[in-house]
Amino acid sequence: MAQRSEESILYEAHPHIGTNKLPHIIIAMRQQIMDSGGLFLFEKKVVDFDIESRSLWGGQIRSVKTADGNSFEADAFILATGHSARDIFELLRKKNILIEAKPFALGVRIEHPQSLIDKIQYRCDLREAYLPPAAYSVVQQVNGRGVFSFCMCPGGIIAPAATAAGELVVNGWSPSKRNNPYANSGMVVQVEIEDALREVGSGQLTVGNRVSSNPLLFLEFQKMVEQKCFDAGGGKFVAPAQRMADFSNGKFSSTLPSSSYLPGLNSVNLKELLPGFIYESLAKAFMQFGKKMPGYFTNDAVVVATESRTSSPVRIPRDSDTLAHPQLSNLFPSGEGAGYAGGIVSAAMDGERIARHLAVSLKG
Repeated sequence: MAQRSEESILYEAHPHIGTNKLPHIIIAMRQQIMDSGGLFLFEKKVVDFDIESRSLWGGQIRSVKTADGNSFEADAFILATGHSARDIFELLRKKNILIEAKPFALGVRIEHPQSLIDKIQYRCDLREAYLPPAAYSVVQQVNGRGVFSFCMCPGGIIAPAATAAGELVVNGWSPSKRNNPYANSGMVVQVEIEDALREVGSGQLTVGNRVSSNPLLFLEFQKMVEQKCFDAGGGKFVAPAQRMADFSNGKFSSTLPSSSYLPGLNSVNLKELLPGFIYESLAKAFMQFGKKMPGYFTNDAVVVATESRTSSPVRIPRDSDTLAHPQLSNLFPSGEGAGYAGGIVSAAMDGERIARHLAVSLKG
């Protein structure tokens, strides 16, 4: 019973496959697509769109161009990049294709000993073998701002996840057995337009609809924090970190607990690193979480910065009926990168919706 059968993903409320098994699943999915007539092209970076007959609010993409000089024509183009394809966001803006700034959440990763989370959740000193490693989910309003756990990984690992040089991003994952001695979770704070404008100092609010004139405002905010964290870690993806109670009390941690994060941790006073509203919200929320889960607020836990890829900081608009971009009738933004999903499952469902729509419309 300690290791659940894979059939459990069919009926569990929170099914878990295991990040270590995902590569084999992706290979099988790719093979199924190829068996159905699909084609995969690797190392083909899209660098330009060839647009024809476009007025301000009308037109089509004739072809996409790649960095190696190839050009690909099609009747329709699905844009499903994922939430970290900054080069595509920048290309869309360069081509004057409408994109919008989208509020997102940013924060840190919290790592506890898994045995401590087990003790808190099961209310026993030692988890029985038939019980899975315990998980948790918490949310707290701090001065009207939401603070919440994100992507909680029982028996998991914190890993580097940056997509550009000179930036530091951390993420969490769990193997199928969830048998690592640590439990980690993203802990993030909602970021609004006013927050990003104050920190980045670029763009301006559009009165009425609250949309910034700078569609990359939140992306710039995201990059700013990630670059600060990289510098504070000292390079080589070493992450700035602080013990949890020290974090909330504004104390420097002279030592750090052991951690699953292999590049290593550098003790930093994160109050001096994170934007003020992020730090204040997290510091107060941690104390409240300790009241909800006695034992959670402890210096045995470590706070690791930064968890900043919760969702896309950009939305690529689309018509609610045609699902196409309002300026380009054959461009179909999809999934997390376009701002229409918040995870693997919801992104897959959105992609399926686009595919079904195109199968009908192109056939007709």
